[in-house]
Amino acid sequence: MIGKWQIAEKQSLVLRDSDNNTIIPSAEEVFISQFKNKHIIRSLNVEKPSDDLESITFSKYPVDLKVVLEPITDNENIYIGANIVVNKKSQEMNVVGSLLDSNIDHIIIENTWYPFVKGAIDEIKQILKEAGVEKLGRISLKQYLFIKKLESPIVIDKLQEVPINKGQYVSNRDTEISSFVGNLYPYQNQGFRWLKMIVNENAGCILADEMGLGKTAQIIAVLASEALHAKDPSLVVAPVSLLENWRREVRKFAPSINVKVHQGSNRTGFYTEFKKYDLVVTSYETILRDLSLFQMLNWNIVVADEAQAIKNPLAKRTKAIKQINRTSTIAVTGTPVENRLVDLWSLTDFVFPGYLGDLKQFQEVFLDELDSAERLEPLVSPIILRRRVKEVAGDLPKRIDIPQVVMLSQEEANMYDSLRMQIIEEYGKQASLVSLIKLKMYCTHPFLQIESQGGDPATFGKYMRLIEILEEIISNNEKVIIFTSYTKMSDILVRDLSNRFGIHCDFIDGRVEVLERQPKIDSFSEVKDSAILVLNPRAAGAGLNITAANHVIHYNLEWNPAIEDQASARAHRRGQTRPVTIHRLFYADTVEDTINDRLERKRDLSEAAVIGTDGRKNDNKDILDALLKSPLA
Repeated sequence: MIGKWQIAEKQSLVLRDSDNNTIIPSAEEVFISQFKNKHIIRSLNVEKPSDDLESITFSKYPVDLKVVLEPITDNENIYIGANIVVNKKSQEMNVVGSLLDSNIDHIIIENTWYPFVKGAIDEIKQILKEAGVEKLGRISLKQYLFIKKLESPIVIDKLQEVPINKGQYVSNRDTEISSFVGNLYPYQNQGFRWLKMIVNENAGCILADEMGLGKTAQIIAVLASEALHAKDPSLVVAPVSLLENWRREVRKFAPSINVKVHQGSNRTGFYTEFKKYDLVVTSYETILRDLSLFQMLNWNIVVADEAQAIKNPLAKRTKAIKQINRTSTIAVTGTPVENRLVDLWSLTDFVFPGYLGDLKQFQEVFLDELDSAERLEPLVSPIILRRRVKEVAGDLPKRIDIPQVVMLSQEEANMYDSLRMQIIEEYGKQASLVSLIKLKMYCTHPFLQIESQGGDPATFGKYMRLIEILEEIISNNEKVIIFTSYTKMSDILVRDLSNRFGIHCDFIDGRVEVLERQPKIDSFSEVKDSAILVLNPRAAGAGLNITAANHVIHYNLEWNPAIEDQASARAHRRGQTRPVTIHRLFYADTVEDTINDRLERKRDLSEAAVIGTDGRKNDNKDILDALLKSPLA
């Protein structure tokens, strides 16, 4: 029987016999007929293919067949797509994804016939099968990561040309969440949509934006969006000192979210209680204590704030939080790698369990060396969103204010309340701002009133939070000014921080002669790496230019907003080329909370006004408010 060569719809060759039956030949059969003069193919007498198809030329050399991973657009949103292509030249690709469902192993491109590399189509099918990809086009992040992790030479990752962790794979339209109050900066909006993509994939990620870029606001935007339709509540786990800060930030950005702080005496013993809320906020210590309770629910999103707290994979808190059932996971940290690559393994294992193998496998493959870090980076970059201040400076204000609301521990709260009651008993209605000095000093550090006897100052909650902030600043090789009103606190800071971080740390207060101050600032500015300068806001809060620092920390607040603003202006002034981050540390439900309320109220009245402390009516109200506030209430 005679067979005739023809071109099929899929740009491949077929043979048709005299009864119009169709045979799909292999690339080898086409090749031997064309180049080896074999004229019998499957009992059919055939001519050379080029005799039947004069417009087609035939190549002896096979083309590479590869899987290409690239962005695809769908209704203004961009997702990850997978397709099959052939490479004729290094930069020239033709999509041949339609061949996946067939047994065809050759193709006609631009009137030239090419065989595929032998076995290539079977290898691709096997990769896609293992990744769970049933059809080409849009694929999930998990499928993408599985294919990427194989590091197969037959995979082309075009996503690497515009890395997924820059947020391009989500729409850049403005955020529209009815329950979110406030505006996100463009980079925050991009981050929100990237996070939403991760959550929609039921996957996990690490939000590792640099300090000052508003990671909390981006997370709350996602939580607000999810609260509109999620059946299950979400969970935020944070250091105990930051629980109140989370509650206030949620109230500020998403007041309609029903939030419960599960901590201390406010803990419930019934998991059904959690179902009444959109969001539960708790601490790492409480997760350990109430793990069985948390395991009774499948949480929508579990967010680990200050996630460096679970960098040690062997720590009890790390093992505990990984046992919580959840649909999506977000780890939030400005320092995803602090000391070892295992830090990053631990975070990745939390947000994407099993992706980097088990701990033993990881440690065998990735040593704490530069080569290992370079090999690890492309594997984890798709699930890490990391922007630096300098990269998004055009979107930022020149000054970024970050309130750091801290909670007293139970023991600290008991001591504070004891002092508060002593003042009420001693002064009564005659209490003045001066009479509150003991409460202010205690909120600065107990060592100011109690002999430390060489104890570690980092056992105090606010000081611990200061250390966490400094760790990130120092990891970025940046400089910081710390303001405190108390000489003894200045000494504690300089002594402890010098030993703790091993970097340049100096001070300026009333003990330093005026002529000696500028040389200290010069030395601080000339340090190439990180450095700390501890200043008294009255002795060094005006007239000095310290633009080498782009972080300012007000460790204790001042009654007078003008004093604080003048102090901040040491770094945030003409000549500063970078956005300046102003951190303000204060304890919730204490005299410091009252001071903060006062500062905000006075600034609202007049940003330029110098508010005195002369016992006027408003001062009396603030004093009474401070004495009535109790962290035990």
